[in-house]
Amino acid sequence: MTGTQGTARVVARRTVVAAAGATGLAAALAACGGSDTPTESTGSDTPADSAASNPATPDDGAGGGGGGLTAVLAKTTEIPEGGGKVFADQGVVVTQPTAGEFKAFSAKCTHQGCAVKDISDGTIHCPCHGSQFSVADGSVKAGPATQPLPATPIKVAGDSITLA
Repeated sequence: MTGTQGTARVVARRTVVAAAGATGLAAALAACGGSDTPTESTGSDTPADSAASNPATPDDGAGGGGGGLTAVLAKTTEIPEGGGKVFADQGVVVTQPTAGEFKAFSAKCTHQGCAVKDISDGTIHCPCHGSQFSVADGSVKAGPATQPLPATPIKVAGDSITLA
């Protein structure tokens, strides 16, 4: 085999191998990209969990909403006394520690950022590592979390609860 023919085969082989490698890299990068598929919600599947499915109410500006429309998060009757409800889409948990008293907290656990899942016996539960928080003030009842759930401002007008 002459030097020119051997060089041509090596170049052709290198080109094929490089092209295959580039194609594989492009496929791997595409697989690491974002997804348009929504993640699974940890809240219930009632219409109150979605702001898009709730009627909007005028915002009187008191909540700092800028005078726009604010979606009703829930009706007061949907939040059990001594318990609460997680609104995963909005990243908030609303509680009613005592009759007629409504509180809201971030639904993101302060331990490692997992979404809290449910409320029972006056306690907000994180499913990831077992942290528990008080429905009254978001304080830690059981770790590993060491920081309380941050309060989230809400507005109660009549029987409607909205984010403030």
